[in-house]
Amino acid sequence: MRKVLLLGGTGAMGVYLQEYLQEEPNTEIYITTRSKRISSERIHYLQGNAHDFNFLEKILTEIKPNAIVDFMVWNSENFKQASSLLLKNTEHYLFLSSYRVFAEQNPLTEKSPRLLDICNDKEYLKTDEYGLTKARQENILRQSNFSNWTILRPSITFSKNRFQFGCLEANVLCLRSLQNLPVVIPTEMLDKKTTLTWVGDTAKLICKLILNPKAYKEDFNLATAENHTWREIAGYYNEFMGTNIKKVSLEEYTKIVNPWQTKYDRMFNRTLDNTKILNATGIEQKDFTPLYDGLKKELAEFKKHPYFATTNVRQNALTDNICHTRISLRGYGIKDIVFYNLYRHPKIIQLFPIKFIKKAKQLLKGK
Repeated sequence: MRKVLLLGGTGAMGVYLQEYLQEEPNTEIYITTRSKRISSERIHYLQGNAHDFNFLEKILTEIKPNAIVDFMVWNSENFKQASSLLLKNTEHYLFLSSYRVFAEQNPLTEKSPRLLDICNDKEYLKTDEYGLTKARQENILRQSNFSNWTILRPSITFSKNRFQFGCLEANVLCLRSLQNLPVVIPTEMLDKKTTLTWVGDTAKLICKLILNPKAYKEDFNLATAENHTWREIAGYYNEFMGTNIKKVSLEEYTKIVNPWQTKYDRMFNRTLDNTKILNATGIEQKDFTPLYDGLKKELAEFKKHPYFATTNVRQNALTDNICHTRISLRGYGIKDIVFYNLYRHPKIIQLFPIKFIKKAKQLLKGK
């Protein structure tokens, strides 16, 4: 009986991976979770914080997993310690990186240049922005004395409550669409190409790599070869969700979203070559869910039971400021209402000293 441990495996990708692993014979699945969940015959939930090394060492000793799929978000310092611990306590360690490590090249292959290696933007390189952090952690694996690792680089994925448009997530994109309010995108981004892969397909690829001899000490792009412009994707969201867009300047846009993600990812053309992963898994491009069909199905299900794990008050308020609109605040707590109005009317903030605003935020957060 082989044992597979999913660290932080309760998210969208982990849920589908559980389903595929259940179809595998003689496989026990162990999943770390911060909340209490009910285990079943072959799925075992382990309640605790996987960032806690005492908890991590305990479960590794007890389970002795044959393979570990790591969905956790680590800072690079903690990753050095965590990766060493994980690598020496399993036969196969699969690390979730990202296609965002790459600089612009089309199509992107596993050999494409990474931003960390060729970017000359000193300010950007000083940051721990997602693409840089993942690249630095890839380096930690490569520089280790272990050879039982695999680097996984998913493209943008969509599923259930996970939908993206430009740099916006479901808690802005879908929330505003359901309220018939516009979402913003810079004119310059509309005709950039991108790759969105259904999460279920990404999980299927991971399942096929676990303990696969072709996967050791290798990296893989986990993505469909299908690609579209953001303009085309806007049309899909409009058809399935009634989403309307407002074109804004790049300068306005980066005041709302992560400017580094905008500059060093969404403003690149992003098409991916998936030849390597297809060869390793035996899956064919025709087996992938077409974007149109996948979005149509997932958004139809989402509209039946809309759910937002978090509320991005800041992005919604700043968008409303630009669009001269206002989201419904029904059901919001006092903290979110105050924050919304501060961001919705930035001139209010200018009337108060910075120290006052920081203190107000601390009090509202209960600190």
